[in-house]
Amino acid sequence: VGKTTFTVLAASYLYYLKGYNVAVVDCDYPQHSIAGMRKRDAEQVGADEDYKRMAYEQFTRLGKKAYPVLCSSPEKAIATADGYIAAGHVPDIVFFDLPGTVNSEGVINSLAGMDYIFTPISADKVVLESSLSFAMAIQKLLVKNEACRLAGLYLFWNMVDGREKTDLYTAYDKTIKELELPLMKTFIPDTKRYKKELVADKKAVFRSTLFPASRP
Repeated sequence: VGKTTFTVLAASYLYYLKGYNVAVVDCDYPQHSIAGMRKRDAEQVGADEDYKRMAYEQFTRLGKKAYPVLCSSPEKAIATADGYIAAGHVPDIVFFDLPGTVNSEGVINSLAGMDYIFTPISADKVVLESSLSFAMAIQKLLVKNEACRLAGLYLFWNMVDGREKTDLYTAYDKTIKELELPLMKTFIPDTKRYKKELVADKKAVFRSTLFPASRP
């Protein structure tokens, strides 16, 4: 499951089901994956009577439009959010979807202006080492720096294969604890259903910017 999928799932759940005012800043420049997803969602709803009815009923009930997806770049992420708020909008939560590479000074400055960072990790040794290296750097440079706004960074297990040995995760958990990095108890199983978007055959949807995820 990619970080963009997590962003969309969380934003749609909190906005459409829990009533929070949400905004998403799509910093995945230049492809802007979430903005592209919103465009596909809107086209599918416009072309399908069932989705059109679902959208009408949902937005009538909510009394508001779909949450905004603001295109930006990693370096301008905070400025984009500040501009949106300065225009009179009052979101409860702002999600930032960043690209995989965050090693530039501009990106670090953007991270310093956020409240929390949630980082998915997997049991792949190379990927995990890279993720932990990033987490330790952010923890040292930003989280523990009182001059920065960032209040915390949290890791969580992603793409967990139920066939893998439990002792593997136990060993990794121990290492993460020794590094004094916060690890959430939540884990995300390795499943294809998170890749499903709106389709004409009305199968369950798990990834949409216009509807919350369907329940299994």
